[in-house]
Amino acid sequence: MAVRKTSSSEEISQDVGGQTVSVLLPLPLARTYDYFCRDESVAQPGAFVRVPLGNRWTEGVIWRNGGNNVHGIRLKAVGERLPAPPMTATARHFIEWVAAYTMTLPGAILRMAMSVPEALYPPPTVTCFEIADDLPHFRKTAARLAIIDQVRTAPLLSATDLARGAGCSPGVVFGLADAGVLRRVEITPTPPPRPRPETGSVNLSGDQQATAERLCNAVCQSAFGVFMLDGVTGSGKTEVYFEAVAAALLRGRQVLVLLPEIALSQQWRQRFNARFGAPAVEWHSDLTRATRREAWQAVANGSARVVVGARSALFLPFRELGLLVVDEEHDAAYKQEEGVIYNARDMAVVRAQFDKIPAVLVSATPSLETLTNAKRGRYTALRLTRRHAGAALPAVSIIDLRAANMPAGRWLSETMVKAVEETLGKNEQAMLYLNRRGYAPLTLCRACGHRLGCPQCSTWLVEHRLVNRLQCHHCGYSMTPPGICPSCRAEDNLTACGPGVERLAEEVDTLFPTARIAIAASDTLQSPKAAAAMIRRLETGETDIVVGTQIVAKGHHFPMLTLVGVIDADIGLGGGDLRAAERTYQMLHQVSGRAGRADRPGRVAIQTYLPDHPVIAALANGDRESFIRLESESREAARMPPFGRLAAVIVSGTDEPAVDRAAASLGRTAPHAGDTRVFGPAPAPLALLRGRHRRRLLLHAARDVAVQKRIAAWLGRARIPHGVRIQIDIDPYSFF
Repeated sequence: MAVRKTSSSEEISQDVGGQTVSVLLPLPLARTYDYFCRDESVAQPGAFVRVPLGNRWTEGVIWRNGGNNVHGIRLKAVGERLPAPPMTATARHFIEWVAAYTMTLPGAILRMAMSVPEALYPPPTVTCFEIADDLPHFRKTAARLAIIDQVRTAPLLSATDLARGAGCSPGVVFGLADAGVLRRVEITPTPPPRPRPETGSVNLSGDQQATAERLCNAVCQSAFGVFMLDGVTGSGKTEVYFEAVAAALLRGRQVLVLLPEIALSQQWRQRFNARFGAPAVEWHSDLTRATRREAWQAVANGSARVVVGARSALFLPFRELGLLVVDEEHDAAYKQEEGVIYNARDMAVVRAQFDKIPAVLVSATPSLETLTNAKRGRYTALRLTRRHAGAALPAVSIIDLRAANMPAGRWLSETMVKAVEETLGKNEQAMLYLNRRGYAPLTLCRACGHRLGCPQCSTWLVEHRLVNRLQCHHCGYSMTPPGICPSCRAEDNLTACGPGVERLAEEVDTLFPTARIAIAASDTLQSPKAAAAMIRRLETGETDIVVGTQIVAKGHHFPMLTLVGVIDADIGLGGGDLRAAERTYQMLHQVSGRAGRADRPGRVAIQTYLPDHPVIAALANGDRESFIRLESESREAARMPPFGRLAAVIVSGTDEPAVDRAAASLGRTAPHAGDTRVFGPAPAPLALLRGRHRRRLLLHAARDVAVQKRIAAWLGRARIPHGVRIQIDIDPYSFF
């Protein structure tokens, strides 16, 4: 319902009938703003409205109404109520909870829920084309005839789609319309096709069926509960939770599935289409603005029944959510490190609790937090211990690089080379895993030792030889590799140090010149289309060896892939990161699980300088429980998460002395009690990031301490200079 739109300067001061409303705006604001609403039927909490703010108009949400008539109070008036369905009370409470937990301004959380403001308005019509009833005489060209064939085959397509199909420009379409050959038709976007739960059910094993029934029963009970679906790689976890998705659809409920790398999850989409006969609605950053608008509106009006998305999909306007799945729940990609800092896995559990629905956390290597919650009885553990269809887990062997005697500039041991040769000789595929993008992580001068670093960050520039650039992976700065050293001016003395996947692929190409090699990294797979093409080549046997980073570990299934070679298993084990060992184990276990997933046995070869490290020993012996026990005991002894609480306070700014003064002030006023300690201030490992100097303080507290209250009181005592930013990271995952 719309009301008269006022000018931005109009204020209501006369005694008139109406109501005050508190409106939250999608801006970094700590509070709501009061407005006057003439029509009380518009003053509905959750309604999207346009309101004046200063000399401009903006969209917002009526957060609550005042319930009193306006008498002499000077307030600006609500301009209009927008036609989008109102935000539910559950969604508003969820936003408030996330803001309080993460110590973020509520308006900043609302901005994530209103990330596509144009979706609040009626969808625009699309101009499509069909053949005119009476064709006039017109000049025939190959392009025009191709367009006409396209229209006859598939009428009511847009000019862009017609031109793409005919291999010409949209101008040809418009020319035919102007000539009267085509007729313009204005249509509104059609709702997405609905997945059908009965379409393609699969034969489940006994263990899978029993687990699926537990999840389906939880969906039918419409009650909150968290289930840890813990299954070995290849055990069919996806098919199991698909049965719960089907149960939710049969009950008329919506479903949200979170994936850490949705833009690269082509195989997941194929499996979903085969099971349900229609695609899930996607939500991730690679979508066009128009597609995001259509997806947001489809979720809000209920026509989107299943959404598969990245972490921000948690804030979509679901009205009938019946199931929430977090696939690969251990993945660090669920932690957003900038802007609003939050962990989507943890917030998904909270959202499920608000919606009173089951949440399913899925992984072959559950996080220690999830395992601990299951052990404490807060989560229900469901386990699949065998691979689907009788496939065996791969055999794991360790290659001790201390005894390998590899020549300088070589990264593949003779044992690894022999394993690849044997694999190719059987017409099978090999995957070589190295979690370093580019050609080399460091470029230095042999004459003076100068290292080429980023001018805006405390990090080295990574060489990307395929595009002839040196790049910073933190701020995006790049440059052409110089011919002379910028420090000593020596010519031709800059050398690449260490391997990245490009350099490894170069060595592989030299050793196996007839093999078909693909590089799989975020630099080479920059779109879902490129990722799908790479996956298709592997599935059809057009690739013999894939050299990849961590993105190759994301749940892919390649029947002919029987060898996984880990080139440097020790990357990530150092650096003092709290979760270094856990992350390394998870990543190596996941990538190892790509081998031998069909009827051919698989094997994993791991190169390491630390064969006795608990992570390597656990992988070699297939003894996950021993590793989890050791990791848990170590964390519990130090009262580290999940047996204690951490919160980071990051001080940053362009003026380094001001940053140091602010950090010192925080250090002097830091809370120190029996259950709370503060470490720092100290320079962050990345002391300069995107041109901002950074200092960190780390609060460590007992598990039952409300760290948000301690931090709020602490910051209230400190003196922060102008221009210095304070960021708070509750439950930090990385310490860069």
